[in-house]
Amino acid sequence: MKDQAAESNKKSAVLTITGVVIMILLTLTKAVPSSNIAGYSVFVGIAFFFLAEAAAKTPRSESGLRFRTIVADLKKPGVIAWLLLPSVSGAATLVVGNLIFHGEFVAHEMGRAGSILSFDKTALLIGQVIIAAFGEEIAYRGFFLGKGMKLFSFWPCAVVSSVVFAAGHIAAGNMGVVLYDVACVFIDSLIFSVIYQKSGNCVISTLSHILGNAISLAVVLAFF
Repeated sequence: MKDQAAESNKKSAVLTITGVVIMILLTLTKAVPSSNIAGYSVFVGIAFFFLAEAAAKTPRSESGLRFRTIVADLKKPGVIAWLLLPSVSGAATLVVGNLIFHGEFVAHEMGRAGSILSFDKTALLIGQVIIAAFGEEIAYRGFFLGKGMKLFSFWPCAVVSSVVFAAGHIAAGNMGVVLYDVACVFIDSLIFSVIYQKSGNCVISTLSHILGNAISLAVVLAFF
């Protein structure tokens, strides 16, 4: 039994390293202006999440993606406070960015989001926000961070996964605006990482991600 468990963990570790490397390489294509394949890193992360869990024979109760334990995971110490933090930081990011860059930051954000979101169709927009956040959380928190933590400690995994996550959000524009945008995405990613660490469930970090994005969109549409 011990040999089988060790072999399963070894397979999961190989899959984790392979998936993480592919995600990083895909994100690095952002350096080529004409490239548009960086976004596929999310699909890679999702696929390798399930492959790694299958290889390790992870029990449902220990999976990084659990729906049945949402209520219990929300009750874990500090989870709700951290879950709400991206909603505050998202609104603050828009207000401060608007003050610093005189509206250019909000235009940049809308342009970046507009490439994947349908602002003219409310029902579709809601679905897109939910699906996008869910996919990113499985890929970057459930897989990159969660499976990475089986091999390394939390903070190196949180920082590296957040750097890659933020880099994946780079969009063409004024250098100052782009750097501010990427820095804010990096900070939010670290917050999502802490939420995952505390809850052990990327469904919880997804709820925070969705709420944060929804609040930010509401602020933009209402005030900008």
